[in-house]
Amino acid sequence: MELREAIGRRRSMRFLRPYKMVEPEKIQRMLEAARIASHWGNVQSLRAVAIFRNSASQEVLDSLQAQVVGWQLRIAPVVIVWYIQPEAVDDQSDRLRELVNVGALGFGGLEKRKDALENQLIPFFDNVKERLKNPGIGEVDCGQGIAQATLMAFEQGLGTCCLGTPKGRQILDGLGVPDSARFLLLQTVGYPLEHWEAGGQRPRQDFDKLFHMNGFDTPFPRSPEVVDELEQDGMFTRPGPLPEREEELEFLKQALGLQGAGLL
Repeated sequence: MELREAIGRRRSMRFLRPYKMVEPEKIQRMLEAARIASHWGNVQSLRAVAIFRNSASQEVLDSLQAQVVGWQLRIAPVVIVWYIQPEAVDDQSDRLRELVNVGALGFGGLEKRKDALENQLIPFFDNVKERLKNPGIGEVDCGQGIAQATLMAFEQGLGTCCLGTPKGRQILDGLGVPDSARFLLLQTVGYPLEHWEAGGQRPRQDFDKLFHMNGFDTPFPRSPEVVDELEQDGMFTRPGPLPEREEELEFLKQALGLQGAGLL
């Protein structure tokens, strides 16, 4: 499947098959995709714990329950707990040296690059190291890794949904994750129970309200030809609500025993 079609068909899948377990190798492929994602300074602060419902302890499973989306966590065969480890910045100098050695940082001869690294770049970053541990660019790059893992999941026929929770620190504590880590999100993973369209393309704000060119006052011009091209490639799919969605939701509610759940 082409990338454009994959992007267009990927949806947040809230309804997963609770009876069909996910093979560990498929989760590994997701984590491998996250591992090779771009990350500033090559520090790789994105970390995760994958929790398999059929093998994790009941104590761990109970710790995942959230106030709002608890039913999604209960039915998901796998829940990935994504977090950021700011202390990865402490290894930044060595990671930068790796980049220089493989020719991914700087230019000129190797010795020239090493000299510039040791005498200019590393001292600069050492001066701001503690500030670089604060929320900011690290979370952005972690998001790139999670996005790549999500696309890998879709490629393997899996569905996922990213969820927040006010119990993030509590969840990390239950898993034995060091106090220095910061919780990012939970990602449910499983085989979809709902159709891949999941009710159709979700509503989105207007393109020209979100993106600009050369300054805030100028909306980025949206070419109708590009839109047509992406529609032909399958990146833009049928907008919701699809005519069969209410019947599908009723079926899913009955199948999963979610009577009375409402928006939850």
